[in-house]
Amino acid sequence: MAVMNFGGVEENVVTRDEFPLEKAREVLKNEVIAIIGYGVQGPGQSLNLRDNGFNVIVGQRKGGKTWEKAIADGWVPGETLFEIEEACQRGTIIQYLLSDAAQIEVWPRIKAYLTPGKALYFSHGFGITYKERTNIIPPADVDVILVAPKGSGTSLRRMFLEGRGLNSSYAIFQDATGRAFERVVALGIGVGSGYLFETTFKKEVYSDLTGERGTLMGAIQGLLLAQYEVLRENGHEPSEAFNETVEELTQSLMPLFAENGMDWMYANCSTTAQRGALDWMGPFHDATKPVFQKLYSEVANGNEAQRSIDTNSKPNYREGLEEELKALRESEMWRTGAVVRKLRPENN
Repeated sequence: MAVMNFGGVEENVVTRDEFPLEKAREVLKNEVIAIIGYGVQGPGQSLNLRDNGFNVIVGQRKGGKTWEKAIADGWVPGETLFEIEEACQRGTIIQYLLSDAAQIEVWPRIKAYLTPGKALYFSHGFGITYKERTNIIPPADVDVILVAPKGSGTSLRRMFLEGRGLNSSYAIFQDATGRAFERVVALGIGVGSGYLFETTFKKEVYSDLTGERGTLMGAIQGLLLAQYEVLRENGHEPSEAFNETVEELTQSLMPLFAENGMDWMYANCSTTAQRGALDWMGPFHDATKPVFQKLYSEVANGNEAQRSIDTNSKPNYREGLEEELKALRESEMWRTGAVVRKLRPENN
């Protein structure tokens, strides 16, 4: 483990140089990794582990769409693809990658197979952090570990195929065997992490829920929509409003500040843009920080988790969700976006 300085703060980080793939294979050579769930994270993590030479099986409900998707990805029923209970019985490491709501529902079936010495692996701290609400309470004689890639399973897989890695956090909630650290780091390297930084289950879920509702999805959609609406209300055409709000941001600026940082972006734009960005950065910060503070408080006190649990457990949840997603999809801004994307040079 290396200690690295991030903006003046030292953190524990594990890199591929100090924990190479060969070492990860050696650590897990006698393990059977059972991937439970084949939705968001399951495909990327399982395929990367398989391609990296680990002993991997998949557990999924037979007959559903994800069962068929697993078969299409090369998992063989009866050999590497099983019903959930059989996969849990065979696995020495159970990667619990179902959705938060599904984890709560399926937990009684999983717990029965957590025999002494096994490891229970998560990619999100929700179930354990809010265990009083989820009732996901592991036995004391198993390792409970976490690797959380900082992106979707699709991104994890795509970057792996490109020969790159997606950074991940790792955490140990329970070390029953004395091997939890080497197990979690080996799995992190195995799934294709670029590097691994240390956290806790609680910090992971607090930051993750805040991020999803904040700058990763909720806040960014709110900001984009607000600017788009102001431009439209002042007579700008949909294509102009969309290009100035979304297209230039995602296609031109984001790749540049992802590569070099926002400080570099500020230093390398026009003086007019510099002046305006510096002047208006403060008002946007002051306007939005109270919202982020309220959001974090709701995450920390468990209200946000309870809202998710209550909503996702309703019988008509899927129908209501689809209506909300349909409204977003059919809004003028994103219908305009669909047209603009088709006009990109690579699509013509």
